[in-house]
Amino acid sequence: MSDSFLTRFKNLDWVLNTSVFFIILTGLITLLSSDLNLFYKQIAWVIISVILILFVSQINFRPFEHHPRIIFAFYSLIIILLVLTYFIATPIRGVRGWISFGSIKFQVSEFAKLALIILFSFFWARAHVGIGRIKNLFKSFIFFAIPAFLILIQPDLGTVIILFAIWFGYLLVSGIKWKHLTIAFIAFLVAFAIMWTSFLQPYQKNRIIGLFSPESDPLGVNYNVIQSKIAIGSAGILGKGFGQGTQTKLGFLPEAQTDFILAAFIEEWGVLGGFLLLSAFMIMLFRIIKIGMASDNNFSRFFCLGSTIMFLSHFILNTGSNLGLLPVIGVSFPFLSYGGSNLLTGALAIGIIQSIVLRNK
Repeated sequence: MSDSFLTRFKNLDWVLNTSVFFIILTGLITLLSSDLNLFYKQIAWVIISVILILFVSQINFRPFEHHPRIIFAFYSLIIILLVLTYFIATPIRGVRGWISFGSIKFQVSEFAKLALIILFSFFWARAHVGIGRIKNLFKSFIFFAIPAFLILIQPDLGTVIILFAIWFGYLLVSGIKWKHLTIAFIAFLVAFAIMWTSFLQPYQKNRIIGLFSPESDPLGVNYNVIQSKIAIGSAGILGKGFGQGTQTKLGFLPEAQTDFILAAFIEEWGVLGGFLLLSAFMIMLFRIIKIGMASDNNFSRFFCLGSTIMFLSHFILNTGSNLGLLPVIGVSFPFLSYGGSNLLTGALAIGIIQSIVLRNK
């Protein structure tokens, strides 16, 4: 191992890495307690993700800002894969979202988030001074709308909301005029009305409606959230202990490895464990923001911004659904929930951010 590699390895932001690895380890412990088979599968994805972070961090991404063809090629590849996914994917729980390679499944929509962040980072780095112009706003909306539509028809409402949050987040920090921001918000309301009438499945509508009547249909649409609240509410300060979560072990808490893994973790490790987990997540976000602010080029700043929005949106939607504050729309907790595609996407983002750290130094 060369001295230059060792130097770059030491110069990585290890506060960021430690916070990410802590969240990953927390997820593995929860999976070990609830589903041994998924635990072993996730171990493989974790090993790949850690290697990916270290490998990607060694690549200099700064020249990509001056090679838009590469950025648009990656974005176009994701669009093509989304089209193929709709036509060739086998539905899983009614969603055509996964492309299979043997026993391995990839959720293309996860990588669409990263593609949009990279594209927007380039676009805003070039056009941020004149981003308030209607022409630029329209372009940015089209970049968002194409993958959003292809994902919506799968249907995957959760990912569409994440993509919208990324686009809208860039708008908020771009110096956009309030008039244009209002227009963008009205456009979102119109789009949501169209989604409600033409694209959302009945079970998705029921989940949104159920949010406003949480005690209704306790064995149907509100069952998951009620069980999640019981798991969290019964945990106490220190929790019930490893492998002792009754809601999880007895099968009352659905999706305890994915959508409701936060509730499963808190049930066993209590409020204290939840506090440590959320603290690690907040540290991760603050480090990403700090890295972006310390960068000397707009592309890196905007990439850190987009990554922060992506992780924070996942956190808000997942935690909100676990607490019954938001509808359950199938959004994972970053680095905690089971799933290879989500983990790889997060690892790629962290690897690029670590690359920015090295170039800053």
